[in-house]
Formats: sequence, C-alpha cells, structure tokens
Amino acid sequence: MFKDCAELAKAVRLNCLRMVYRGESGHIGSMLSAADILAVLYNRILNVDAANPDKADRDRLLFSKGHGGAALFATLAEKGFFPKEWLDTYYKDAGKLSGHISHHVPGVEFSTGSLGHGLPVACGMAMAAKQAKKSHKIICITSDGDCNEGSTWEAIMLAGQHAWDNLTMIVDYNRLQALGRSQDIIDLEPFDRKLKEFGWEVTTVDGHDYAALERAFSNLPLVKGKPSCIICRTVKGKGVSLFENDYRWHYGGITEEIYENAKAELEKGI
Repeated sequence: MFKDCAELAKAVRLNCLRMVYRGESGHIGSMLSAADILAVLYNRILNVDAANPDKADRDRLLFSKGHGGAALFATLAEKGFFPKEWLDTYYKDAGKLSGHISHHVPGVEFSTGSLGHGLPVACGMAMAAKQAKKSHKIICITSDGDCNEGSTWEAIMLAGQHAWDNLTMIVDYNRLQALGRSQDIIDLEPFDRKLKEFGWEVTTVDGHDYAALERAFSNLPLVKGKPSCIICRTVKGKGVSLFENDYRWHYGGITEEIYENAKAELEKGI
C-alpha cells in the first residue's frame, strides 16, 4: 500500500548518504530520521507542483532543522523540482546545494540553519494566509533540538493565542542532539502537555510508520480553531545500524568503508 513512500524514503536515504560522503560533511543522523516523514508529505499530502514551484495556492513547507536539509534536497530532486545531478554538488565550492537549506533552490520556501527560525516564519505565513482568506496549509518540520530555542516557544505561544489552525508543526523527535540525549540537555517532557497548555492540539505517532503518518497528516487541522502539532517518534540515523540512536552521527564524517557498508545495508531495504 505504501510502496511509493518506502521507495521514495529509500532513495532519499541513499542520496543523503552519498551527498554527505562526497561532500565530506555531517548531520547524516538528522537526515535519515526525517526521510519517512518527507516521503509521506511529498507523495501523499502536499499540494505542490514541481513544474510550478511558486504557484500561489501551494502548501508551504518550512524545514526548520536546516542542518538536515540534504533530506529535503534529495526529496525535491526525486520529485522533479530540479535535476538529480545537483545532488552531486552538495557542500562543494560553487555547488548548487549548500550545507544548510537554502530558498534559492526550487521548492524550498525558506533558508534555515541556526535553529529556532522556522516556526516563527511559519507563524507569519499562517497569519498572512488567514488575513488573505487563503486555504493553503503551512507546515513546519522542527526537531527536538529546535524546540530548545526560545524563539520556537515564542512562536508556539503566539500561534496558540491566535488560533492559527492552518499551521502545523511536525516534530522529528529523535531524542538525540549534537552532544548527547535531548533529555540530558534540555528535557522537553511532558512535551505534549506543554503544547496543549499553550493552545495547541497534539498527537504523537511513530515517525517511521507510513500509515500512521498519513492518517495524522490527512486530518489537519487536528481540531478546528487550534494549531496542530504532530510529534513523530523517530530514530536518529534510521536505516543504518551503525548510525541508529548514536548522537555521534549528528556530526560524524563518513569514510569510504563506512559509506560502502551503509550503502549496502540501505540497498537491502529498510
């Protein structure tokens, strides 16, 4: 039933692995945890058009965890927003694709890098859409690390106060950050209760279960008159046993041996 999503997610993971290896960069764990979320959004949910990426009635997706932006680049390339050859220029001098997400790339709404920027901008888009009586969705993908930022919580309070039910925050909740476990750095729990206190409707799903993701994403807003938050419980580094649930792969560089082994594992299936 979800073969299309599984195939896209697998292609995204393989692309990200190659991009990080060739670009001698990092953040592979953050990319792999988001692949299934992106696959369901772009295959089943979003009103977007690769042939007309700036169409007025498109849904807006902001990727706030910009360090994992190669996952979005790979998704957009697979969906035809730009040539797949661009992926080979990731993180390279004069390349088409920068290390963090850039709005200069077709299909990307907003440049992100430093955490805490995506949701505030998404709030502005939601407010503008409400004032203009537009019906498109505004979706912001954040991470648990993103939710350590004060600007994110200011945006959470603002959206709840003004009941922007055209706004959805999707949290790639892999529970690991650059230096360790999220709960040891800034513990967000009870995360869902905190969001509800600020006027959001919240649901929690398995971030690698395509059916659960589609059910949650297809029923937005979760409650009319409230912004929605979908907390996706994910595995950092999903799909490669060496990377999974290990914070060191937030930054860790990939050797040729690691690349070949990880590639073989991904090609066998997820």
